[in-house]
Amino acid sequence: MSENELDLAPIIEATLLASSQPLTVAQLYGIFGDSPPRACTIEQALTELKLACAARGIELVEVASGFRFQVKTAIHPYVAKLWTERQSKYTRATLETLALIAYRQPITRGEIEQIRGVSVSSTMIKSLEEREWIRVLGHRDVPGRPELFGTTKTFLDYFGLKSLDQLPPLAELKEYPELEPQLSFDISEPITAHVSVTDDSVDEAQEIATDDPSTQEISPSQDNVETTTDETQP
Repeated sequence: MSENELDLAPIIEATLLASSQPLTVAQLYGIFGDSPPRACTIEQALTELKLACAARGIELVEVASGFRFQVKTAIHPYVAKLWTERQSKYTRATLETLALIAYRQPITRGEIEQIRGVSVSSTMIKSLEEREWIRVLGHRDVPGRPELFGTTKTFLDYFGLKSLDQLPPLAELKEYPELEPQLSFDISEPITAHVSVTDDSVDEAQEIATDDPSTQEISPSQDNVETTTDETQP
């Protein structure tokens, strides 16, 4: 069957719904085997699916790792009732640390402590690493060579973002009561220091940050909210 005879939209829709992870255009292209359609027709089908979701409870979005279907924000409170586990809340300290890493990356633990005015526990950093929200991008070229932390594609996927330039101002965090750190410190002044980044970190850092991450901030997507974390408060 030729690509003109093949209705791509339902095939792509079913594939995205069946996948546990977002899929890129290249991955969608690959499901057609030896007779793939043109990439532009796949993109057209994705556009059709986005428009078709206008009156539905789900939407098709593009995040850092590709395309996925997710529950719309207005519908989320109803769907969330299917989860029997008690929802956990992130502590203010965890949120402030995560926001600083997203907003000021690459940043060291010491710089986070300097800005927040309190120490950052190893448990907090470990919990964020275990969730694959942050990773070590390299080491700052100063005595002791402290680790430089940055966010990951998993972080962007979780918060429903395609890239860091989609992060809204910190002032808009108040729209999300469950994630309200109410940051009071100044994170607008850049930190100047030499950076030594490992080779395998460069490509991901460039993919994640489409412009200067020191001018960006963090806010979550309610459409893809998970409820587990190592550091919680009642």
